[in-house]
Amino acid sequence: MTSAAPRPADPDHLWSVDEHLEDILTTVHPLEPIELQLLDAQGCVLVEDVTVPVALPPFDNSSMDGYAVRVTDVAGASEEFPAVLEVVGDIAAGTADPVRVGPGQAARIMTGAPLPPGAEAVVPVEWTDGGLGEGPVTGMHARSLAPEGAAGHVRVHRSVEPRAHVRARGSDVRAGDRALEAGTVLGPSQIGLLAAIGRGTVRVRPRPRVVVMSTGSELVQPDEPLGGGQIYDSNSFALTAAARDAGAIAYRVGAVADDAVTLRSTIEDQLIRADLLVTTGGVSVGAYDVVKEALSDVGDADEAGGGVEFRKLAMQPGKPQGFGSVGPEHTPLLALPGNPVSSYVSFELFVRPAIRALMGLADVHRPRIRATLTADAPLSSPKGRRQFLRGTYADGEVTPVGGAGSHLIAALAHADALIVVPEDVESVEPGTEVETVLLR
Repeated sequence: MTSAAPRPADPDHLWSVDEHLEDILTTVHPLEPIELQLLDAQGCVLVEDVTVPVALPPFDNSSMDGYAVRVTDVAGASEEFPAVLEVVGDIAAGTADPVRVGPGQAARIMTGAPLPPGAEAVVPVEWTDGGLGEGPVTGMHARSLAPEGAAGHVRVHRSVEPRAHVRARGSDVRAGDRALEAGTVLGPSQIGLLAAIGRGTVRVRPRPRVVVMSTGSELVQPDEPLGGGQIYDSNSFALTAAARDAGAIAYRVGAVADDAVTLRSTIEDQLIRADLLVTTGGVSVGAYDVVKEALSDVGDADEAGGGVEFRKLAMQPGKPQGFGSVGPEHTPLLALPGNPVSSYVSFELFVRPAIRALMGLADVHRPRIRATLTADAPLSSPKGRRQFLRGTYADGEVTPVGGAGSHLIAALAHADALIVVPEDVESVEPGTEVETVLLR
């Protein structure tokens, strides 16, 4: 799954965004493939090509409710001079041995039913009298085709071309064709195709199990009353939803108080169901930065080199970050800042790619484009830091929403893009093309 994160020689090293992300993606590896039932495989990534064992459809069948006929028997048929054919039987979907259609005959057929032997086309029921057989039989076709003593007959008012309203065997896919390529993410239509060709199970990389937990004694669950100095825990909800959006099976853990022993115990309890752990809060330099206290020395005595390293990144928001592995299986852990915007931006930049890497996807990143900045004033950015501002994107233009504060969660709810300001840029004028990360 992962190996321990490498550690730089200089503990005061200021990591770039790219260095931190590269460290994560070079140490987090795809999960081992497993065989899953089709519905359990939804959202998973195929690890092998799937070929078609039998043609689809497996036999010629009708695309309409109507009558299976021989083309010559209805040539020249019209409202005035209908072709009158003997109805020799009914063919429903699932019929194994349909009746043969001979000269002057027709078989009533349902959509999806096999084309019977002898028939060359299907006449839609709307082009007939529905087999009611009312009124006198007149005209050349009636005289020549109405069999003497027929038990039932149908009047056909239009001619048809050969193979009309017939779905040919193998017209969708042929036996031996490649139905799906390795690397395909299985959605509803792909699962439907697998079922249609008879596959009940499929070999995939499973969806990663991601455990998300917030830390902070000030955090209260939604629907509970707030006390003095308390706030609602929003980060664990936002990040759990984001993990699910990225393709993971995500589990949210209730907020953990500022106690290193409790946090360490909670993490150990969650390892049984985690392919990736995500914490938020407690990674800065404050006196109550519990995640840093609980995890900075984990694995120091482990000769395999586990443990979590806490870093400073040249970015805003999200300067303090942590990354490493915990537990006997070296489960990767990403420790994110506690401010809502910082944690969400950090998730998009680092956790989402890690989830996609665990899934075995070739492209783990959000789409990035160049867009024209529309703003009332120039954007300012701290020198030496890569800034990520919330924005809305439409028609090649991106507009900032909210300010630069990392607590402004209301603006985040309206953003669908991140505006990227490079480390060496301190001001961006309106009308300038900027790198834009599309979030939706």
